Amino acid sequence: MARVILFHKPRGLVVTLRDERGRRTVYDALPDWVRAGGFRAVGRLDRDSRGLLLLCDDGRLAERLLRPGLHHKTYEVWVRGRVTEAHRRRMLEGVPSPVGRLRAVAVQLRGGTGPKSRLEVTLDEGRNRHIRRMLAALRDESTGAALKVLELKRVAFGGLKLDVPSGGWRELTPEEVRALDAPAA
Repeated sequence: MARVILFHKPRGLVVTLRDERGRRTVYDALPDWVRAGGFRAVGRLDRDSRGLLLLCDDGRLAERLLRPGLHHKTYEVWVRGRVTEAHRRRMLEGVPSPVGRLRAVAVQLRGGTGPKSRLEVTLDEGRNRHIRRMLAALRDESTGAALKVLELKRVAFGGLKLDVPSGGWRELTPEEVRALDAPAA
């Protein structure tokens, strides 16, 4: 059976096996047996993002987990700018970007303070810098400035919730692995 690790990636690490620029990678924060065991990251979180990252030792399962629409991914996002109901609707409909139309499957406005907004965004696919590009395509109605992601944290992947502290990890149970690999209903 495939082995899968749930890792709480802290900000500042890159998700790659080796970085040509000498930056710290997620493998530097995990036990040596993870790299030696052929575990590969399932998807990515950019260096400035943090949160739930899966690493898997089975290529077939890793590819399946990346298949668009199979597993939703949920993010907690802090944004510079006031995000409105109109912005939320546009994110659900899709916004044009240099990499194509980007959309979310769910967006919940969670409040904020002053010129900051807090959102919960759920995606059914993950393109490069998806949430950052989607929000940058929208404008704050009071200032006219592009909305800018200040913090981005993945808090869920499929039925898994982020349940370890920053920098912490755990191996998924066989039941959790089977649930991830189950055919879509």
